[in-house]
Amino acid sequence: MSACVPTRADDSAPSHDLHEPPSPPHRPRRFRVAGADVSASIAVFLIALPLSLGIALATGAPLQAGLVAAAVGGIVVGRLGGCPLQVSGPAAGLTVVTADLIQQYGWRATCAITVCAGVAQLGLGCLRVARTALAVSPAIVHGMLAGIGVTIAVAQLHIVLGGTPQSSVPDNLRALPGQLADLRPASVTVSALTLTLLMLWPRLPGRAGRILRKVPAALVAVAGSTAVAALAGFRLPKVDLPSWSSHALATLPDGPVLGLIAAVLTITLVCSVQSLLGAVAVDKLVAARPDLSGRVARSDLDRELLGQGAANIASGALGGLPIAGVAVRSTANVNAGAVSRNSTMLHGGLVVIAALLTAPALEYIPLASLASLVMSVGIQMVSLNHIRTVTRHREVLVYAVTTAGVISFGVLEGVALGVAVAVAVALHRLTRTRISHEVREGVHHILVRGQLTFLAVPRLSRALHLVPHGTAAVVELDGSFMDHAAYETLQDWQKTHTAQGGTVDITGRRPGMRISEPADSGDCRCSPWTPWRNHQCHEHPPAAPESGGTTGAAAEPGGHELARGISAFQRNTAPLVRGELARLAREGQRPSQLFLTCADSRLVTSMITSSGPGDLFVVRNVGNLVPLPGEESGDDSVSAAIEYAVDVLKVRSITVCGHSGCGAMQALMSSEPGGAQTPLKRWLRHGLPSLERLAGTGGSPVRLAGREPADAAEQLCLTNVVQQLEHLRAHDSVRRALQAGELELQGMYFHVGEAQAYLLSAEEGDGVFTLVQEVGQPA
Repeated sequence: MSACVPTRADDSAPSHDLHEPPSPPHRPRRFRVAGADVSASIAVFLIALPLSLGIALATGAPLQAGLVAAAVGGIVVGRLGGCPLQVSGPAAGLTVVTADLIQQYGWRATCAITVCAGVAQLGLGCLRVARTALAVSPAIVHGMLAGIGVTIAVAQLHIVLGGTPQSSVPDNLRALPGQLADLRPASVTVSALTLTLLMLWPRLPGRAGRILRKVPAALVAVAGSTAVAALAGFRLPKVDLPSWSSHALATLPDGPVLGLIAAVLTITLVCSVQSLLGAVAVDKLVAARPDLSGRVARSDLDRELLGQGAANIASGALGGLPIAGVAVRSTANVNAGAVSRNSTMLHGGLVVIAALLTAPALEYIPLASLASLVMSVGIQMVSLNHIRTVTRHREVLVYAVTTAGVISFGVLEGVALGVAVAVAVALHRLTRTRISHEVREGVHHILVRGQLTFLAVPRLSRALHLVPHGTAAVVELDGSFMDHAAYETLQDWQKTHTAQGGTVDITGRRPGMRISEPADSGDCRCSPWTPWRNHQCHEHPPAAPESGGTTGAAAEPGGHELARGISAFQRNTAPLVRGELARLAREGQRPSQLFLTCADSRLVTSMITSSGPGDLFVVRNVGNLVPLPGEESGDDSVSAAIEYAVDVLKVRSITVCGHSGCGAMQALMSSEPGGAQTPLKRWLRHGLPSLERLAGTGGSPVRLAGREPADAAEQLCLTNVVQQLEHLRAHDSVRRALQAGELELQGMYFHVGEAQAYLLSAEEGDGVFTLVQEVGQPA
């Protein structure tokens, strides 16, 4: 079956391929579904079916309500939402809220509250305030989910043990000893089997395990425990799906107006925040898939909110649970290879078919099996990774208060407590700015740790007045905010101190910058290199060369420049990266890419790739050359780096990056046969195949998108990238990884003068390579 993307215009896929001629205008467009979307929809459906029933069971709603919500979430949000690959449906994060509403107002009134929440979401989407939800502290969101997870797990534990859950966590905890004294062996057996399959299925070893793991663990666990219960003849409460003809629909709620408004706001808040954060997470998953780059647009959060609102209106009106984006299903959708919103819509259609045709089979599922499935989901919502993150950012108190508040009082109350504590912590940090004064080698250092606000001005003034007149002073700012009062205090002192013969160096925001200067002078952003050499932007031409051949009066011996650069790093950068480097030191390096490029000093790999520590495994040599196996002649450094990166570090891609004005390529073109074999000439022989390719004896020409190479030297630089990629394929470790589908190769060209990076197109065709300017956007 050939896979193709939809040919209609859509924000999840391009309307046509830019490498092919457009279709004639009279040819009707046909709707086609990519094969990848079909397979992804099946995978998501197999996960959604048991989870939707389990979440409905946990809320106390009719079990069919979970299927209605799953179908509506897939079809309506899939079609109208702003995140093409996010899958929506009944979410575990809404379980506690929905259960409270059902207990207080009844099921049919809860459906009406869901409709009202959907209307509220439509209003918020029209006001285009979706991104406001992202301002909520992650510690509050993680704490809310953890509190909901604990509540779910404790409640479902009673069903796992063969009993009935109570209405709150404290009641469930008090009733637990009695429940343990009255165990139901059949329920415990089925639950234990379900949990065992859930844990062991993703860990099946070997090639057979890789094949079997494609079947979702949730489906295997529920199906396996159901089969065992049926064969063993266990008498257990099972799924009860009433006839669709008696399915309960929404009715007007009856109760205090303020209570109903609070209920609507709670559903709106939880659904919206979970869906919007989920959309952002899906964007990150899509960005990690090169095959989707340019095919799937970034999420439109306002449109996503409109889609969620329409789905909640439809779900509530049809007697379904509230709907939100679901992380587990969305992740499965992306990982299964979905390429457009069609996978989400197809999964919703499959849920409809299952609900109509497989109801008799679903009624064999024991409730204990579904309860154990939902209990495991609740436990996973208490994420150790989230706890480590909030600990690292000193937000444990906010997380703990939010979690405890959700468990003890409810979701809305817990979130309100978390917001109050987060605001209090922020205010506390503003007042805890640390200012100290010390003298080192005759220089007075004023160290400011934290945010400089008017609350810290008295302490700042006291510290500044400790600096004697006419002395050298350094003010080190380790913070990201300075209000007007602190700015004027520091500026006035700086002017006074310099007028009295002293010197002032303000560090922490820009080395050597006066506090009275604008943050960005003109368009020049080059000052990070100023300590290294007398660099000047185009507004201030460099001084004329001196007799010694250096450029500028400030030129110093290289050792002095190095020492000063290290000093600036220790003072300004090290405090910002020390935590991340400490983590990398503990956990070791796990780079995703081997980046092989030239030793040219103008190529700053971390800058042109926007990468940081631990991202790239970099190999640099003269001419970005890859010697063929067996031709290293004693220099195995490049081959060793390739083997280590592929076999040990398990990098997923290798990039060969050439650049304009490459001295190695120019030397290669001007070299003559014979003569003294210097180390440089011996090394450049690995570039001879590139020279032969350029001469037409092996390969096709390479060009830049939109223009021809400027000269023969640039043509050789481009050709050399292609040739070295072929050399890479000759290495055993690379060949094995390519055959296993675990590695990809790509070429890159950086034009130094234009500050423009080009990626080598994957479209090889007739041997003519076309370089592209942006990922997924052919020139």
